[in-house]
Amino acid sequence: MGKNLVIVESPAKAKTINKYLGSDYTVEASIGHIMDLPKNDIGVELKNRTFLPKLIVSPGKEKLVDRLKKLAAKADAVYLAPDPDREGEAIAAHLQMQLQPGMKSKAPIFRVTFNEITKKAVNDAFKTPRQVDNNLMLAQQTRRVLDRLVGYEISPLLWDKVRRGLSAGRVQTVALRLIVDRENEIKAFNPVEYWPVDAKLKPASSKQEFIARLYAIDGTGLRVETVGPPALPEGVSAEAAKAGMEKAKWTVASVEAKERRRNPPAPFSTSRLQQDASNRLGFNVKRTMGVAQRLYEGVEVGKEGTVGLITYMRTDSTRVAPVAIDMARDYIKTLGPQYLPAKPNDFKGKKDAQDAHEAIRPTNVAYTPESIRKYLSDEQFKLYDLIWRRFVGSQMTPAVYDQTNVDITGVSDKKYSVRVSGSVLKFDGFLKVADPRAANATAAAKPQNESSDGENEGADTALPALKQGQALDLVEVLTEQKFTEPPPRFNEASLVKELEERGIGRPSTYASIINTIQDRDYVKKLARKFVPTEIGMVVTTLLVKNFPYIFDMDYTRKLEDELDEVESGKEKWTNLLDGFYGHLLKEIKVAEGSMEEIKRWEKPTEELCEKCGSPLILKWGKFGSFYSCSAFTKTKPKTIAVSAFKKDAKAAMKRVTDSFEYPVTVKGMVDDAEASSEEVKDDKQLLAAMKLASTRGKSILIDPVSCDFTKENFADKPDLAAMEAGDTEEEEFCENCGKLMVLKNGPWGPFMSCPDYSADPPCKTVRRLNQKVQQKPPEPTGEPCPECGMELVKRTGSYGEFTSCSGYPKCKYVKQTLLDVACPKDGGKIAERKSKMGNVFYGCTNYPKCDFTSNLKLINKPCPKGNSTYLLEVPNKADGLIHEVCPHNHEALPKRRPKKGAKVEEVVHPIECGYEEITDRPIPVVAPIEVPVLKRPDPETTRPLVESVA
Repeated sequence: MGKNLVIVESPAKAKTINKYLGSDYTVEASIGHIMDLPKNDIGVELKNRTFLPKLIVSPGKEKLVDRLKKLAAKADAVYLAPDPDREGEAIAAHLQMQLQPGMKSKAPIFRVTFNEITKKAVNDAFKTPRQVDNNLMLAQQTRRVLDRLVGYEISPLLWDKVRRGLSAGRVQTVALRLIVDRENEIKAFNPVEYWPVDAKLKPASSKQEFIARLYAIDGTGLRVETVGPPALPEGVSAEAAKAGMEKAKWTVASVEAKERRRNPPAPFSTSRLQQDASNRLGFNVKRTMGVAQRLYEGVEVGKEGTVGLITYMRTDSTRVAPVAIDMARDYIKTLGPQYLPAKPNDFKGKKDAQDAHEAIRPTNVAYTPESIRKYLSDEQFKLYDLIWRRFVGSQMTPAVYDQTNVDITGVSDKKYSVRVSGSVLKFDGFLKVADPRAANATAAAKPQNESSDGENEGADTALPALKQGQALDLVEVLTEQKFTEPPPRFNEASLVKELEERGIGRPSTYASIINTIQDRDYVKKLARKFVPTEIGMVVTTLLVKNFPYIFDMDYTRKLEDELDEVESGKEKWTNLLDGFYGHLLKEIKVAEGSMEEIKRWEKPTEELCEKCGSPLILKWGKFGSFYSCSAFTKTKPKTIAVSAFKKDAKAAMKRVTDSFEYPVTVKGMVDDAEASSEEVKDDKQLLAAMKLASTRGKSILIDPVSCDFTKENFADKPDLAAMEAGDTEEEEFCENCGKLMVLKNGPWGPFMSCPDYSADPPCKTVRRLNQKVQQKPPEPTGEPCPECGMELVKRTGSYGEFTSCSGYPKCKYVKQTLLDVACPKDGGKIAERKSKMGNVFYGCTNYPKCDFTSNLKLINKPCPKGNSTYLLEVPNKADGLIHEVCPHNHEALPKRRPKKGAKVEEVVHPIECGYEEITDRPIPVVAPIEVPVLKRPDPETTRPLVESVA
């Protein structure tokens, strides 16, 4: 009798579930999706508008699928247990599609789902299996087809109009639009001047001081347009108010004390978790979801083995199962009866929430963060602690504050009204668990109507006891010039919040949206804020202008609602796609004729060429916009035979004037050498120069005068090299396991890899570093070029920094480190070079005519035995010294490893030499590359001491 086969997505999840199910079940992992659309074809039927996808087995998954088929053919039943969402349902449907044809005729295929990986939840799910939900699968398939249509229909247009390699995305472009629109707001922002005025006061009988904000003069409220707190518009009126306030007598006009309650927040949804993890822990969205995935799939907890610690982490619901509420209430009872509300707290979800899963919570409240701290990594502990405290706090009583608002009047020549408010935490309530630091905070006072930009925030001065009619002493009047700030750039937390509020995307898509716009090089991170690159701004402007319907934010939100309708069976998936594709075709047809061709930009500017003084024009190139001299021409030189000129000078001159515009250079050529050269500006000078060239040269070369000066347009590019004060390069974490990614080198250049790439079991997460980085401008060296005399400059290329002539492309001189050894093949010069992997080797400068290379350094010493004109430096690890070896001493030279699978053949060398001399030079120690220590944000210092009272 065969076993039951259970298939999940990941090996970690398989390991946890296998422990719960017992020996009657075999648990295997599909390692994500096993089927997808083909990469090199749109893969969607469009001719008849059936929109049927052409699904194929994902490349690299063929062996895995074959193995699952063999196991399924022997099984009595197959249980498909991917994650409980649309993506998981699609994986289950694809597995069923592949496995069912080869299974026993009566062997059933079931779908099981669970919101948490605990023994009870898993066993309950297997007691009530169901069939694959076709509507759920179609909702995911529809999203995939929508994204494929946008990518394959619009991206080629960007290739044609801007440059190859660009892409458009249905949701990513809308998210990018938010970032670009915010950047345009910042650029267009005009700061407004304002002068807040504060009075520092104290009771006559006390030394305790406090600060109150001026909000009215003679009953007229202070107000500056676009400024939040009360303030005066300029320094003159502020100084006048200061002078009047210094003469005034101050008394307490009114004291209002009231009790304020702050209710506990709901347990985490995905977006709220991503925001809080970013703000409090410094985790980016990708890292948050990777760490949460591990907590969900299971962590080794001592003798209990692998335990799933949290519920499914992709949800937009705040609903919690009654059994979980009971667990939380049982724990809260241990804190004291005052912390337990009479009935459970209930939280209403958003109107458009799918509510398919519970909120994110611990699977067992008894697993307190401190009790399992030793089993978790640092990031796992921090995230679990955040989730646990949020959930337990959500079922506790409100925090209670005593809040006092005090109005104070100062009278001199005018009546000056100031106000201050203070609050004291009376009962900590849910803060005891959710935020212990806030629960332990003392009273705080600050001027009322304080601005939200953080002015005076965090003041820890307690408000003294005050009563109506009490006289106060003025300590001093404070005022200073301030300016309004532009809206802040988005960080990951604020972008997720904006996407959620606008209904763009779903919780499971936020991480991929943010990753995609960075991988496409449309945005960069500067001081943890998103800054659009030039190409990002250009692409967004073009797409939004030419596809106003497809990339409209309201339409994108509406599509999400329609996908929910497909999931619930209320809308047919082909109807949704038919309507979308109709709009797409109309806008593509218009865009093909109206979209601006950026790659053919030639915009005049007021800047002048540094070489010839001609006006510069703005053009578009591979790395964005740049300035080019207007005197540059692509017209190729023309050669005129001397005999043709002597036979008919007028006809020869007409050929020149028809082909070129003045000025041109007339050269008399003898083979490849110039016998004469003269720049001419009119017909008279042309005739004279051609006569001279015909007498001195064998042919006449007409070369148009062209200036090749260019410079990068740094003004329109964000300064990606200059980080803001206090910024550090952001760490990157594996999206699968949450570990810190490491930089490695491969055959195609550097890449980021999970440190467990070669572990058992391995984590194969990698990311290629193929983004185009903005280059620094050439740096002058002050050294003349040995070939043309122009200045040498330092440039940055694919292999790092190098020094070349500033006259490039006319002068192609590149400074090289040359050895004093002649090339053994053609007698040329040998230069030090670097490979893509960063390894140093030595090669002939006449490459590609001469292909001589050596991995070992050549020495200008002949072999004493007469077998070679040079020797090689060979580092000997046995004694740590450099050996000088004849290139024909094959025993002493490093052996090359044969390629994997290659047949090893015995090599017969025509010359054998045994010369080897040990020098006293030690092998040079290559200092390791210093990796900067990156400081992670400390949640205990970044969290506010006392949060605002609700």
